[in-house]
Amino acid sequence: MKGKLTTNMGNVYIDNNVIAKCAGTAAVECFGIVGMAMVSMKDGLVKLVKREYISKGVNVTVDENNDITIDFHVIVAYGVSISAVADNLISNVKYKVEEFTGLKVCKINIFVEGVRVID
Repeated sequence: MKGKLTTNMGNVYIDNNVIAKCAGTAAVECFGIVGMAMVSMKDGLVKLVKREYISKGVNVTVDENNDITIDFHVIVAYGVSISAVADNLISNVKYKVEEFTGLKVCKINIFVEGVRVID
């Protein structure tokens, strides 16, 4: 299902990939996030996704009430507090996606798939 905004002139439908790209961009701006991760179902390997494919590590669902749920698969920097990074990611993404789409983000799930040492 797509996000739907109803205006006095008609309806605006927002594709889930657009929301995922917005959410992914907001997420990688957060301190402690190295990038999005893509998990291979075939062999269970996790790999860091290049910036142009940022929405691959993000899954967006929109329910019948137009509430957005976002799942992130991230790689975090070694030595940072995962809970602090998660709190920052949640508040930053929630604000930016709601401003961008006009829809409500009701749930954000974060799956830490790996840790990287940053030089």
